[in-house]
Amino acid sequence: MALAPKDLLRALFDAAVTRALPSVCLPPHLPSKPKGRTIVIGAGKAAAAMAKSVEDHWDAPLEGLVVTRYGHNVPCKHIEVIEASHPVPDAAGMGAAARILERVKGLGPDDLVLSLISGGASALLALPAHGISLAEKQDVNKALLKSGAAITEMNCVRKHLSAIKGGRLAAAATPARMVTLMISDVPGDDPSVIGSGPTVADPTTQADALAIFEKYKIDIPASVKAVLGQPGNETPKPGDACFANNELRMIVTPQASLEAAAEIAKAHGYRPMILGNDIEGEARDVALVHAAIARQAAHYGQPGAAPLALLSGGETTVTVRGKGRGGRNAEFLLALAVALDGHAGIHAVAGDTDGIDGTEDNAGALLTPDTLARALALGKNAKSFLANNDGYSFFEAVGDLVITGPTLTNVNDFRAILIGEAS
Repeated sequence: MALAPKDLLRALFDAAVTRALPSVCLPPHLPSKPKGRTIVIGAGKAAAAMAKSVEDHWDAPLEGLVVTRYGHNVPCKHIEVIEASHPVPDAAGMGAAARILERVKGLGPDDLVLSLISGGASALLALPAHGISLAEKQDVNKALLKSGAAITEMNCVRKHLSAIKGGRLAAAATPARMVTLMISDVPGDDPSVIGSGPTVADPTTQADALAIFEKYKIDIPASVKAVLGQPGNETPKPGDACFANNELRMIVTPQASLEAAAEIAKAHGYRPMILGNDIEGEARDVALVHAAIARQAAHYGQPGAAPLALLSGGETTVTVRGKGRGGRNAEFLLALAVALDGHAGIHAVAGDTDGIDGTEDNAGALLTPDTLARALALGKNAKSFLANNDGYSFFEAVGDLVITGPTLTNVNDFRAILIGEAS
């Protein structure tokens, strides 16, 4: 029996998440055992789940420390787990980052540092560069989040205001062997951007970071300008000797999750079409493009005939001008609803695969052809909610939030649009 469109959309989202769970994707990538000690460190929304997966499949002594977001803890026997704030860093993250940095110092070439990095590590590894206070770094982070800056730009800044990111963690661990297992949550899967690349060479510069502040007209304190003006504070670059004994393994990417969802769509009678795994831009603009493609498919059978499943991933941004609630996925879906204007036969879902859209308790939301009509019956005007950046409240009112709780992984945003229905 065919699934109803709303049920299939949820199944597609769940398939994307399941493909990226550490228990599924991590074990095949574990390195060989070292002659010396094994120190496990890590940061990100998936860090605790990754640490648990390591423990479950490692038959030799190990120890370590990872930091994850509040509410994302998974109990481990040998690896300590600390929870901290995301997306704005806090003192718990700063303390954890300092302890992780100390953990890797003084090791020898026979020792192994197993680094577990996933999305969210940028905020969770909050160790400000010398001369910058945590409060100043928090203010910079908040300004970047509101500005509409792309994740690559945000993490360029974060690397240059940090004592641990941008390859500095790898430099501290020298001469130990370091193997980094990464779950990608960034467009293009650039390892130097994922978690601001604490164990990866940084091709960006202090000048690049300053240019980002200028681009978004963000005022920064004198202390931040001073740090970015000192050549001795530059991050280690490609070719630096501190990376000679390092290895990187990308254990899962957004593309893999999109392909898992595509298989589910195909099994239920839909022709899957992946539009891209690294789509960026303002959520509203991305929604307009997706709406245009969906209408073209519905009216002309291009780029594919119904029943069709359009799938995409990436990380959109939201330039916040209103005072409403909601992350980039709720913003995308509300803009899509307005653009489609109740188009018959088109259903959609948008959600963050970590289970948290922005700072709310939802992963995302669902859209049906009658969403706008149901909202109007409740006195809710979609355009007004969109103008106030209030996607969460809109979809909460119509009962179409997708709430999963923390998924303990993160391969960025997931979007699916169904055109037509399979028989």
